[in-house]
Amino acid sequence: MTLRPPSSTHVSQLFDLTGKRALITGATGYLGRAMAEALAEAGATVVVASRDRKRAEAVAAQLPCPAGASHHGVSIDHLDESSVARGFAEAVERAGGLEILVNNGHHPTRHDWTDVTADEFTEQLANATGYFLLARLLRHHLVERGEAGSIILLGSMYGMVGSYPDAYEGIGPASPVAYHTLKGGIIHLTRHLAVYWARDGVRVNCLSPGPFPAPEVSPQLVDRLCRHSPMQRMGVPHELKGAIVFLASDASSYMTGQNLVIDGGWTAW
Repeated sequence: MTLRPPSSTHVSQLFDLTGKRALITGATGYLGRAMAEALAEAGATVVVASRDRKRAEAVAAQLPCPAGASHHGVSIDHLDESSVARGFAEAVERAGGLEILVNNGHHPTRHDWTDVTADEFTEQLANATGYFLLARLLRHHLVERGEAGSIILLGSMYGMVGSYPDAYEGIGPASPVAYHTLKGGIIHLTRHLAVYWARDGVRVNCLSPGPFPAPEVSPQLVDRLCRHSPMQRMGVPHELKGAIVFLASDASSYMTGQNLVIDGGWTAW
């Protein structure tokens, strides 16, 4: 099945998500919340997913509704296959369907190459399994309805380049090796799914942020990271808003299998 591209070429319509329904995981976090806000601000009905249902519902209640959309909160644990299935089914039921999926949820690990165990390493990679399962559920949902859709996986600049040992030395653990392995895999997972699902009208792209440290990150580490950035500063959450709306909307209708990097020039060195 090949679905026709949008007939409209007016830029305001291309970026408009009015009438679209989006599920975003990890939407109560530092970056996830900003991306959820962006989708809502562009007019979409947003289903906020988190391991903590109450937090998800609280964030959903605070999202803007410029086009009169109603937002929802559901519980999804990426590492639990049954939770993924239940959460997706509830999201579809509450929103009345879905056209957009943002796989942003993440179970972190604080162990670097020096002390990570085999089980901890494997658990970190299971984040990719959760991303795949949710993506496949949306693909099947769209095909059954004969609709087009957009899937966005969250990668990282650390899925493309190694970290600088001197940035972490003397402060704390190095950037986790399992995290780097995970994010590199997600970038390639994007490519693989994109080429298989293009004929179904389902686009799959990756958004890879660079350094966007949360407020609780050590100021000393932030200072060291800034020295490695061409822009000499860290990113702030709203700087991902334009990218997520672009990838979710018809503005990127001829784009699939790509990795959009928002990193202040980090990977350009």
